[in-house]
Amino acid sequence: MASQRHSVQQAPLGVALGQTACMRIDSVRAEALRNPAVLGRSSDALADWHDESDHMNPLGADPRFKGQASRFQPPWGDVMCVVTTCSGQWGLGMSSLAGITAPLINDYLAPMLCGESIDDHERLWEMMTIACGSHFGASGVASYAISAVDLALWDVAGKVAEKPVYKLLGAADPSPVRCYATGMDLEWFGELGFEAFKLPCPWGPNLSSSIDRLVDLVGTSRELVGPSADLMLDCWAIQSVDHAICIGEAMSTFDLGWIEDMIYPEDWVGYSRIRSALPSQRLAAGERWYTDLPFLRAIESGWVDVLQPDPLWLGGATPCLRVARAAADAGYDLAVHCGANDSYGQHLSAALPGNLWAEMYINCPRDSPLMNSYRATPGMSFPENGRIQPSDAPGFGIELTLNDIERATT
Repeated sequence: MASQRHSVQQAPLGVALGQTACMRIDSVRAEALRNPAVLGRSSDALADWHDESDHMNPLGADPRFKGQASRFQPPWGDVMCVVTTCSGQWGLGMSSLAGITAPLINDYLAPMLCGESIDDHERLWEMMTIACGSHFGASGVASYAISAVDLALWDVAGKVAEKPVYKLLGAADPSPVRCYATGMDLEWFGELGFEAFKLPCPWGPNLSSSIDRLVDLVGTSRELVGPSADLMLDCWAIQSVDHAICIGEAMSTFDLGWIEDMIYPEDWVGYSRIRSALPSQRLAAGERWYTDLPFLRAIESGWVDVLQPDPLWLGGATPCLRVARAAADAGYDLAVHCGANDSYGQHLSAALPGNLWAEMYINCPRDSPLMNSYRATPGMSFPENGRIQPSDAPGFGIELTLNDIERATT
């Protein structure tokens, strides 16, 4: 796959800094988010559907691990990464798995980047990705760490240029992006102004009645939202291949916009089998794919119809742009994962070519402010009438000071 990476390398993106002198990286520092209240997030409980079943268990397809989802839950939370230039300008990037990604950034990526110019995102991303890949792998945990750094680099570049990131990505005046809400309380989401919805599939393959229950759930949901509303289904990547095919066949009467993440993310043979068995069903995947390479492989093989890169997991904004370009060239649709949930996703959802949607994953209780939802960042926009417009402030428009970040990480 290494040769494939170099064969698809784009011309340097650069940043439109006008007459601004070249800005060099002075420091890169990452810390765990320990006080989310500083970001405006309350400690409200998650919505009840999280505890409904074992549906988020990554080993849910194996009956030996039924009911043991907490056993496989990573114990680390969000990471905050600040990149500072020699002139004192700084940018903020965020990702997850802080217990591993913070030392990876501080001990390995930071010394590698200090002294480099912020002007060429593509070159810096390639530097981090190839270096990690050569020693311990560029995907997974390394990709999360690279995401935080890359997003911080785009944030500081926007501040230096005094432009929002969506303009740096080529969208001079983006139109509001269509949104869909993910969760179980479709009635509340409708009250909030959403007109498109995605259901999480609450059951894995080990429950004998799961298909019948799913038919009832999706059928009731379709009646609730009406025949013209966009309705999708997320299968949490825990289904077996055979069960995923059964789900696809059972859903054929409900006119779903797509069925998403049906099986283990790297089961390439499984994707091929499902595609062959469900040729007319729109399929989506990608939130659990790291670096651009799995997306290029999926495009080449025709496994899915909708690609879902996550800028906080994939490796940042830079590989998202690479994926979007490849998807556009091949005629594939894009739907940024959690694209409405934070400032990063909002700018990318508005700017990336071929992006269809901005997803709002709502995991806070009914009537709770959406600021309590997953990943919310101060200064971000919230959907209005099913549309979202990113902030036009420089960078990603995140309204945090360095003092705020220090308080959030101590």
